[in-house]
Amino acid sequence: MLICRGAAVRVLTAIEPIDQETVPVMPTDACRLPSRRAALLAAAAWIATAAALPSRAAAADAWPTRPIHLVVPFAPGGANDLIARAAAEGMSKRLGQQVIVDNKPGAGAMVGAAFVAKAAPDGYTFLASAAGIVSNSMIKKEMPYKDDELVPVVMVGLAPSVIVVPADSPYKTLKDFIEASKKGAGFRWATAGTGSTPHFVGGLLSTYYGAKLEMVPYKSGAESVTAVMGAQIEGTSEASVAVLPNVKGGKLRALATTWTERIKAYPQLPTATEEGFPKVQIAHWCGIHAPKGTPAAILDKVAAAVDAAMKDPAAVAKLEAAGIQPVGGTRADFVKFNDEERARLSAVVKATGMKAD
Repeated sequence: MLICRGAAVRVLTAIEPIDQETVPVMPTDACRLPSRRAALLAAAAWIATAAALPSRAAAADAWPTRPIHLVVPFAPGGANDLIARAAAEGMSKRLGQQVIVDNKPGAGAMVGAAFVAKAAPDGYTFLASAAGIVSNSMIKKEMPYKDDELVPVVMVGLAPSVIVVPADSPYKTLKDFIEASKKGAGFRWATAGTGSTPHFVGGLLSTYYGAKLEMVPYKSGAESVTAVMGAQIEGTSEASVAVLPNVKGGKLRALATTWTERIKAYPQLPTATEEGFPKVQIAHWCGIHAPKGTPAAILDKVAAAVDAAMKDPAAVAKLEAAGIQPVGGTRADFVKFNDEERARLSAVVKATGMKAD
């Protein structure tokens, strides 16, 4: 049924009572068209427009109706990739559709991030985000996407960073390492490139505790860890999943973890806070971001599915055994985390003058 506001003429009639709250009302101007044919054409066009309004809501209600793609902006095998695959598995079970992991590495994770930022906001493409989603725009002059083109959905999990030195290093505590670095020319500190988590760990140590560290960038975390194992570099930090096997194997010495609690897979390792350095707090985290404009109802479904997956006892046991901490939570939790990380890391960028290579 369609009626004209302020007019007695109905374009279509029906016996049932008219409900002004649910029946579309044609604009008054359309009722004043010079001919019945013109009025009907205008009405038809208006009906088509009105009918399209609830289509997105209906699509969100029916979602998902086909496979979902989760883009990992790193090569397979790293912390982000491992956590993302755990999320994909949990989402698939709870959403009833396959979640396909697509690895799109390159340019410090910006290749994958840009791909998702430019994707259709229809709920079928998501990003397995990492710290770079917060920090890249702080240190890079040019970005292939804008920060607000990606919206936070949910935290998945994190791999605490572990500060390590060569196995035969004379430094057995984080305090020993920091104090020794202040003497002479200081120490070399390996990073996985400008803006990487190890770079920020080094920045936190120097900004807040006076460590004298020369940043030495490598192409990957694996290369930087190898350099420390070979005693070519005095220290670095890397994700727990990457270094704990070498720590347990006697090839590296761990000084502290940089997260808020001890790693369940290696509980004898103290946190930096316990060692007296509370501002050294950062992790290799993995969350999910979506293209701006993705319906809120879909984002809520994804967040709920991931949160449930990260509480599943089997998934928790599997991740914790690898040194990964499941997180989950709500959309609001992850938005708050992103905002706090942006503010905290921005202070380090300004203090260190951190800029892209």
